[in-house]
Amino acid sequence: MIATLKRPALPKLSLQATTASELMSENPISIRHDADVSEAVALMTDRGFTVAPVIDASGRAIGVVSLSDILVHNRENCGHASAGFATTVAEIMTPTVFAVRPDTSVSEVVRELLALRVHHLFVADEQGTLVGVIAASDILRQLR
Repeated sequence: MIATLKRPALPKLSLQATTASELMSENPISIRHDADVSEAVALMTDRGFTVAPVIDASGRAIGVVSLSDILVHNRENCGHASAGFATTVAEIMTPTVFAVRPDTSVSEVVRELLALRVHHLFVADEQGTLVGVIAASDILRQLR
């Protein structure tokens, strides 16, 4: 006869935040499109970020660069001497910025993260200005 262990029921977790604005980290760092990859690495590691929006000369977000993008770039170019010029962030970025509005519900934020298969979503105001960033870990921190 096989005995089964009875475990006590785990407490239910719930999110303490209700909107994207309650989850986000404000004022995400941004990187100029013409910055070279080494500048991006320095900025991101100094500030402890793994992702940053890429902005054009007018300050408009035109893409996203992540440490994963940088690792892929470095792997593909390992052992190749650059011909005297550095690779720019614009050359390796993902040319899409996935964003939600500050009043987006947390459940919609989670659905978007899962549907897009990303680890970060940016938060943009009505004018399209990026005002924050949400990482999957920000959601986990809100569980109580």
